[in-house]
Amino acid sequence: MILQPGTLVVSCQAREDNPLHGPAFMAAMARAALAGGAAGIRANGAADIAAIRAITDLPIIGLNKRWRPDFPVYITPDFAAAHEVSAAGADIIALDATPRPRPGDPVATLVARIHAELGRAVMADIATLEEGLAAAAFGVDYVATTLSGYTDETSHLKGADLALLAALVASCPVPVIAEGRFDTPALVARAFELGAHAVVVGTAITNPLEITRRFAAAVPA
Repeated sequence: MILQPGTLVVSCQAREDNPLHGPAFMAAMARAALAGGAAGIRANGAADIAAIRAITDLPIIGLNKRWRPDFPVYITPDFAAAHEVSAAGADIIALDATPRPRPGDPVATLVARIHAELGRAVMADIATLEEGLAAAAFGVDYVATTLSGYTDETSHLKGADLALLAALVASCPVPVIAEGRFDTPALVARAFELGAHAVVVGTAITNPLEITRRFAAAVPA
């Protein structure tokens, strides 16, 4: 299953320290997002993905976060992680496609194995134009701006990276997904104006803990 042009994808994820952590909560969140107009879901981990797959046949972008102290790459870092989310029902597998050290196969091999052995599309989460073009050359199906601002090279960047989005749309041969701090309707609209194939929104919709903190910060001391 592919992402249609003009798709709003809602990222339904909650870490263990979030009261909404767990498959039942994420399935309910996904149901609400879909009822509100989302046409796809991004979710982390086999349990959450399976729960969401049970309530929708719309596209699911699956990832598998595995933190290790010896590697900076944690978004679907190896084939075993990809296999888990594929088996749970993800249509598209998102992975960190930056050139940073990772366990297991290099990016090009991992992409090829996902295509050949799992029959799934691949979304490359990247932080720079060069990384996006390299990922496209590896044969990924989508390139996403997800990691801009979250790598050492791009940590100085704040807000949605519209410049990266525009550069990728202008030069990348595969559909470009806008993701990463696209946290207002105006930014989502601007992303589509710039040529984004789809836009992923997460915290601004699905993380009431962080949303409340933003409002609480405005309360006079």
